[in-house]
Amino acid sequence: MALTLMSPAFTQDNPIPKKYARSGENLFPPLKWGGAPQGTRSFALIVEDPDAPRGTFRHCGIANIPSDWDALAESADTAPENAPRFYRNDFGNARYDGPQPPRGDQAHHYIFRLAALDVPRLSVPGDAGIVSMWNEARKHMLDEASITGTYQS
Repeated sequence: MALTLMSPAFTQDNPIPKKYARSGENLFPPLKWGGAPQGTRSFALIVEDPDAPRGTFRHCGIANIPSDWDALAESADTAPENAPRFYRNDFGNARYDGPQPPRGDQAHHYIFRLAALDVPRLSVPGDAGIVSMWNEARKHMLDEASITGTYQS
């Protein structure tokens, strides 16, 4: 069984509700997954907008998600101190920042990518940013799943 990722808030290639956008409540949308491969010791997640005017824009990066988790709740960024680590996004924040395409742009695609990793923790500092975290995660990736939602201002 392959790793799968879904959200109760939106379905593949359909609009993400406004409450998950920066112009809404900026809440992290709930995610659920299954089918983690044997040997999974943690998960990492990124949220990217490949349609951004200056190239791919990263809205969220989370690592050190425990291997016994199969979901992230709405507003997961309010988790306790010993929870998974959020990495600095392209807005400069170590948290989730939702969709915010420029006004007048066609709908942007927001790709939520979950990786099953063979290590319990990544040792990348939080201020290193999402790209550094994801590059390290890829070295330990056993499987990857994604879901894509759209958003238009």
